[in-house]
Amino acid sequence: MIFDLIVIGGGPAGYIGAERAGQAGFNTLLIEKNSLGGVCLNEGCIPSKTLLNSAKIFDYARYGEKYGVTAQKVELDHNAVIKRKNKVVKVLVSGIRAQLKRSNVNVVEGYARIDGKSSDGYIVMVNDETYTAKRLLIATGSAPVIPSIPGVTEGLEAGYVLTNREILDISEIPRSLVVVGGGIIGLEMASYFNSAGSKVTIIEMLDHIAGNTDRDISNILLKNYQKKGVEFRLNSKVVEIKNGAVVYESAGKLEEIEADKVLMSIGRRPVVQNIGLENIGVEVENGAIKTDERGKTNVPEVYAAGDVNGKSMLAHTAYREAEVCVNNMLGRRDIMRYNAVPSVIYTNPEVACVGETEETAREKGIEFEVVKLPMRYSGRYVAENEGGDGICKLLINKKYRNLIGVHMIGNYSSEIIYGACIMIETEMRIRDIKELVFPHPTVSEIIREGIFQYKDLL
Repeated sequence: MIFDLIVIGGGPAGYIGAERAGQAGFNTLLIEKNSLGGVCLNEGCIPSKTLLNSAKIFDYARYGEKYGVTAQKVELDHNAVIKRKNKVVKVLVSGIRAQLKRSNVNVVEGYARIDGKSSDGYIVMVNDETYTAKRLLIATGSAPVIPSIPGVTEGLEAGYVLTNREILDISEIPRSLVVVGGGIIGLEMASYFNSAGSKVTIIEMLDHIAGNTDRDISNILLKNYQKKGVEFRLNSKVVEIKNGAVVYESAGKLEEIEADKVLMSIGRRPVVQNIGLENIGVEVENGAIKTDERGKTNVPEVYAAGDVNGKSMLAHTAYREAEVCVNNMLGRRDIMRYNAVPSVIYTNPEVACVGETEETAREKGIEFEVVKLPMRYSGRYVAENEGGDGICKLLINKKYRNLIGVHMIGNYSSEIIYGACIMIETEMRIRDIKELVFPHPTVSEIIREGIFQYKDLL
């Protein structure tokens, strides 16, 4: 059977791309080697947020006296949390499967490998079966980076060293947990296990946490973690994993720290191996499939979306990239823009950012001004966050007087940031934003408050 489109990978880019293509009338085949939903739904975004929500409820119950609420014998049942996580994942996977069916998408489970091209199209092998399509959308996602540190391989085999996949299913809360890597995944898991009772230590090579997050924001997040008892070893490099300990180098000295479990969380790499890219000549650059702004590879009618292109390893980016690819397949000119893609850390407090940071703006030669104010300017934030130290930071293009960056730390940030995305995407001028009506009382008003701190002279 010859398809209009074969999608390789059933994660966010794959299933959204397949849905959009099927809805548009393409005879579409989706191939997934594990579970529909990919890493995001099965081993990442959704499972981790389910755990974090349980931890947040637990913390509110334990420390409710600040709000006039006292509870006795509050406990977190980790196995019940995992059970609920599995239920949530099952429900959402079933939903994706149903949506694909409604979109007339054919689904095949198995490992896909591109075998070449014939006069009928591209040939893909799955479970010794042959499928052919006029077009391909490669959405094979990413996998955890496993460093060549002594003891890591043995630790993984023994179940002592974990990746994001295994840690979401462990049956007991470890007495001590060492997280290698202070990025988003590491921070979120550190947040849950700290609340659940583990002694958590994060080892990070850089002098700060949260990667490219605005430095003012990451510094506040660091202080909040430290208040909760999480320890940090910054400017430190892990040199060996032992059964029961992690050896790291700091300031030229070797140190050792106890660890019942180790979470290896130093990043992810695109999955480009063993899928047959070389059989049709797809160009790979720096370990990722090279694509243009339309999602096209160097091979005609072959597209790539999601983590596999290495541009922005976020599920919501993958959604949009897949839609751009399908639109171009359908002859609708569309391009992917990355200037207003939000990033969120779902810790307690939440972090949300979009657009330029001070560092990136300077690198691009943009003249900008900064407005920074405490979240306490929001009445609802004060009402719901006793002693909260969140901030909202706005970056404004000095020449054009438009918003180019928004960075927040404080709960509800994840739900607010999309509004800032729209403002940046549409290049709204400050004086236009001042005319918008925000609901009161909401934490979102912090953006309006920040805008009115800026004197628009145009």
